[in-house]
Amino acid sequence: MNHPLARALRSAGLTVIDVAERLDVDPKTVQRWTSGRMPYPRHRDALVKLTGWTAYDLWPNLPRPSASTPAATEVRIVYPHRSSVPSDAWARLLSRAEREIDILAYSALFLAEDASVPSLLRDKASNGVRVRIALGDPDGQHIANRGTEERVGTGMSVRIRTALVNLQPLTGVPGITVRLHDTVLYNSFCRADDEMLVNPHVYGSPAAHAPVLHLASGNNDGMSSTHIAAFERVWGSAKPLKD
Repeated sequence: MNHPLARALRSAGLTVIDVAERLDVDPKTVQRWTSGRMPYPRHRDALVKLTGWTAYDLWPNLPRPSASTPAATEVRIVYPHRSSVPSDAWARLLSRAEREIDILAYSALFLAEDASVPSLLRDKASNGVRVRIALGDPDGQHIANRGTEERVGTGMSVRIRTALVNLQPLTGVPGITVRLHDTVLYNSFCRADDEMLVNPHVYGSPAAHAPVLHLASGNNDGMSSTHIAAFERVWGSAKPLKD
């Protein structure tokens, strides 16, 4: 039962019987899927929605889109809000990075508080992956404005400071750079090579209540490249984190 689908079902708290009832199939069919048999496309789509895992996480051998595939295929899955993203999805994304990791947010406290993430970032950096983390400047005017918009006041700055405390062991690690920005963010995102989880911001609502898009593309003119270009602009204006 080590097939990714079996792990995804356990993570989602779903049994073989649950899945069989929801998809109107025989439980033995579901068992065959968890043993490695490939479901029909309509069932694959349903399993992606049930588990919250991408099709490529559930079935790593699925053919990848070619470079000529339209940009619309960049969207692997859309979550209605960040809190509906499986808790291990962020770490699984980061674990696939082979070249670079970029994190852009105001606080990214939910990542900083995940005990597996700092150690994962350290391991990636030791293997030659460039890691860049851009968080909000807790003393910045735009960060204060965001706190006002969310009606949390200085709570935004407090979350950033808490995240920085949790990430402090990473400062000074070769290959990892942390900077602080004072920018109006329209999206937060977590990027690993050509994949990213993008969290659009909604006025007056915390990021956890906004949707998340899982994008994956090697194209130079798609949505992913637009977000990467925005990150580079923020990164260029951000200031290094002082010890």
